[in-house]
Amino acid sequence: MKFLDLDPIARVQGTVKMPGSKSISNRVLLLAALSGGKTRVEDLLDSDDTRVMLEALARLGVRIERRSDDSALVHGVGGNFPVKSAELSLGNAGTAFRPLAAVLALAGGEYRLSGTPRMHERPIGDLVDALRALGARIEYSGTEGFPPLAVHAGTIKHGAPVRVRGDVSSQYLSALLMALPLTNSETRIEVEGDLISKPYVEITLNLMRRFGVEVERDAWSSFVVPAGSYATPGEIRVEGDASSASYLLAAGAISGLSGGGPVRVEGVGSASIQGDVRFTEVLERMGASISMGENWIECAAGPEARARGKLKPIDADLNHIPDAAMTAAVAALFAGGTSTLRNIASWRVKETDRIAAMATELRKLGATVEEGGDFLRVTPPAALRPATIDTYDDHRMAMSFALAALGGIKVRINDPGCVAKTFPGYFDALAGISQRAFS
Repeated sequence: MKFLDLDPIARVQGTVKMPGSKSISNRVLLLAALSGGKTRVEDLLDSDDTRVMLEALARLGVRIERRSDDSALVHGVGGNFPVKSAELSLGNAGTAFRPLAAVLALAGGEYRLSGTPRMHERPIGDLVDALRALGARIEYSGTEGFPPLAVHAGTIKHGAPVRVRGDVSSQYLSALLMALPLTNSETRIEVEGDLISKPYVEITLNLMRRFGVEVERDAWSSFVVPAGSYATPGEIRVEGDASSASYLLAAGAISGLSGGGPVRVEGVGSASIQGDVRFTEVLERMGASISMGENWIECAAGPEARARGKLKPIDADLNHIPDAAMTAAVAALFAGGTSTLRNIASWRVKETDRIAAMATELRKLGATVEEGGDFLRVTPPAALRPATIDTYDDHRMAMSFALAALGGIKVRINDPGCVAKTFPGYFDALAGISQRAFS
């Protein structure tokens, strides 16, 4: 098994330019493909998940010119894919699988969608049920309610209302929202249950607006997608990834406890459309000092945290930032008491069962951990223990647990290459702002 040994990090300080947001990149690529005309996409994330989307769109007949690793010119097909029969392998990219399943179900063709074994364990039944209610013909090729899927041309019910659950994954709603303009009729979506991860739906609505489709919503319970089609904005720039920024910002707060920091990230800031910028609020609650401009964020330990040499423990509902919440779980190792992360049930259906995985790996470091169906309670040890961290083919496990090296211990990260899903240069970026404490 490949691994990466991290020596103890004495302190971090410096500036990192963030790669493009995965959530924005894959949404923009799909919307650009569905629109009429050409769209130049700048600062596009170059990662496993975006390559999955680019390859899928190319197989569907969309012409995409790569100008560089972070720039592409997408020739839109106006909602009509030239290729009407294709097999798509979509890895473990939820931001590709769910939206493409919805779009292809309404596109009038014969398609097969598959992914990694873990993707075949991630539920998709609620999205499929909603699409079938619209007249889509979708079959499960394996276990009922899970990928892989066989999508057939169906008779779509124009203007029929549709219902979808919102309490499992917000990607179901985002997928429907992005696909429905293909029906060329006004459609109402009713959300059943409490919608989780609302900021990710905000990203979807914002980008649809940029491509000419303005969705009306009644709080978070219903959405009306108008009749119409996507139009290219001509050029669109992808902002830096706020979820990936969370690790580096947390490093600034943790390192500041022993005289390090600050850490600044560039490419994301107060003008961001990503909800994960609100992770800065979590850091502030833990005693960090945050500065922010339109396109940058800087983090250091606040004076009280520096004086104590500990962050403050938190008890917080993190439903709105489930990805960045993983960073909070590891930052809790550096707090002066027990922290509780609540309303994170969606972790169970991510790249791995993140509640179980996080609990297992935190215990290796010496923490006392209580896990529930939708919460995690972390009590840090008196001193961290060196550990070998398993990452479960989950990029966020690898990136968040690298921060444990700031606790004066050696950390081995198994399968470090999994960070290529969203931030291929993560370990280089961390090393670039780190001063090692060799022992």
